[in-house]
Amino acid sequence: MEQQRNILFILFLILSLFIFWAWENDQIVETRRAEAAAQQAEVMNTTAAAESSIGKLITLKSDKLLLTLDLNGGDIVDAKLLQVMQEQGGTEPFHLLMEEPNFVYVAQSGLAGRDGPDSKARPTYESSATAYDLQEGQDSVSAVLTYKADGVTYTKTYTLNRGSYVVDVNTEVNNQSGRDLSMAFYGQLKQTVDVEAQSNAGAFGFVAGAYRGTAYSSQDERYQKHTFEDLVELASEHQNLSVPTAKGWAAMIQHYFVSAWIGGDTKNVIYSNSADNGRDAIIGLRTEPEVIADGSSHDFSARMWIGPKNQDQMEVVAENLDLTVDYGWLWFISIPLFKIMEFIHSFVGNWGFSIIILTLVVRSVLFPLTKAQYTSMAKMRLLTPKMQELRERYKDDRQKLGQETMRLYKTEKVNPLGGCFPLLIQMPIFIALYWTLMESTELRHAPFILWITDLSVHDPYFVTPILYGITMFFIQKMSPNPINDPVQRKVFMAMPLVFTFMFCTFPAGLTLYWVISNCFTILQQFIIYRSLEKRGLQVREPKSPKKA
Repeated sequence: MEQQRNILFILFLILSLFIFWAWENDQIVETRRAEAAAQQAEVMNTTAAAESSIGKLITLKSDKLLLTLDLNGGDIVDAKLLQVMQEQGGTEPFHLLMEEPNFVYVAQSGLAGRDGPDSKARPTYESSATAYDLQEGQDSVSAVLTYKADGVTYTKTYTLNRGSYVVDVNTEVNNQSGRDLSMAFYGQLKQTVDVEAQSNAGAFGFVAGAYRGTAYSSQDERYQKHTFEDLVELASEHQNLSVPTAKGWAAMIQHYFVSAWIGGDTKNVIYSNSADNGRDAIIGLRTEPEVIADGSSHDFSARMWIGPKNQDQMEVVAENLDLTVDYGWLWFISIPLFKIMEFIHSFVGNWGFSIIILTLVVRSVLFPLTKAQYTSMAKMRLLTPKMQELRERYKDDRQKLGQETMRLYKTEKVNPLGGCFPLLIQMPIFIALYWTLMESTELRHAPFILWITDLSVHDPYFVTPILYGITMFFIQKMSPNPINDPVQRKVFMAMPLVFTFMFCTFPAGLTLYWVISNCFTILQQFIIYRSLEKRGLQVREPKSPKKA
């Protein structure tokens, strides 16, 4: 009776903890929403003040993007993703690029070199309108900025296409200066390095544990990453990046989203730098200098991607740009897993059910290994009496014990590692799937059923982690247990509880995968054990006879 009371008390504490976590999570969400609203109000006030005082901000809007351009330099100083919401079920578009008092994330471009206007000071462009909107029936919309100086007309044109996160940037130089000019185009991204220390970092879309930094692709490096801290350190040591490439791109990455300058067919140099005494990190690309003869014109063209990490679209826009969906060192497993899951989703239309079907596919493929594992474990159980006899006989001679043990394994044709090998195969799949679910923007805000409305975050009521712990407990009870030490047995039996707590922080999609995987394992164990027992292999400990 006392033991039952203790168990009920522990369960009560666990349930209370889960309820507290759910309440705490709701409080965090509400706090972030309030911070985001306050931040948005501040941005609106700052923008309004800037427009009224200097009138140098204009907007360019398509069905996907809303860009704010600063006529001083012609830079993109603000970008909102109109079809991606900041919060699930909300109406506020996701804010990717922005320029605020404590945080800067902007896309700059211009003409540098011997005669480039940006080499001396940022030019101030003019525009015939303050807002350019994509109209019904139009496929594209452009904002045209002009600047004239010393007989040269510079025309910078930003173009957005319907249904696309690509920004086309073209700068035409019409040289009527009476002399030849030499200049090069540059496009760069600048972002404040230390944002985690700010209380409203969540409003910027940054997620703890997810990679936030820079990446680039060149003709020699398909994909290379550098953190912001790396770039600042390189700048302090006067060793900035300088990577020549025929094509390529330079990007800044955060969880689910990316902005990237994409070079054209001309030779480019990928470079890095820092600004404001290391406060901001910079990565970009520039072209080789072009000589523009007097009386002629020249176009500098580049493109940008500003949006979510949509793999299928990005791989069409630029080679290797889809690698910004950073699956880590197991990318060669993660990519096929995502492709299979995406194919399944094209039929079922629900990412949660796609994960379930993917789980069944993976476990079915691994079934032969699982069967071999259980067969090996059954044979090892049959050897337990002989192993115990060897330990007693050679308890004072470890070397002899090891030799006789290996001879026994060889005679009985038993592989002592046979039970571990399938687990070693599954662990990379687990890690790869973890990053697949963490990085695939398609799962952001993707609902499953009932209370699971977002597969990319943890289960709000911890139902799936608890189910995982329960199924893991049943797997342990069904499995042969070669552990004889009572302390080790208790630790082993406590593992379901430990993993339950650990899975409380994992994305619901990943926990769903393991719950279904465990259910499949229970079914596999039942089928395999019945088969082995018919062959005369005792898999589990025989039940103790009931006391009279």
